[in-house]
Amino acid sequence: MPSLNITFSDEELEAVRAAAAAEGKSLKQYVHDLPLREQQRRQFVRYAVSWGETHRSEFDDAFPDEAPPGARSQGADAA
Repeated sequence: MPSLNITFSDEELEAVRAAAAAEGKSLKQYVHDLPLREQQRRQFVRYAVSWGETHRSEFDDAFPDEAPPGARSQGADAA
């Protein structure tokens, strides 16, 4: 199985150890999980942005006072 050596300063390593302990994980498991969590976070954000863009007009129609001024239609501004 491939492995990876990562160099940390003493302060960085202590911070990572504290974060691992706070999650109840070993240092090895914590560092292993970080890039996987980041990948999941990015996927979630991409989906959330896409969903938001898909439903933006519904939100703007339901909450016209919440739409940013540049996003409001000119007809609404004239009223």
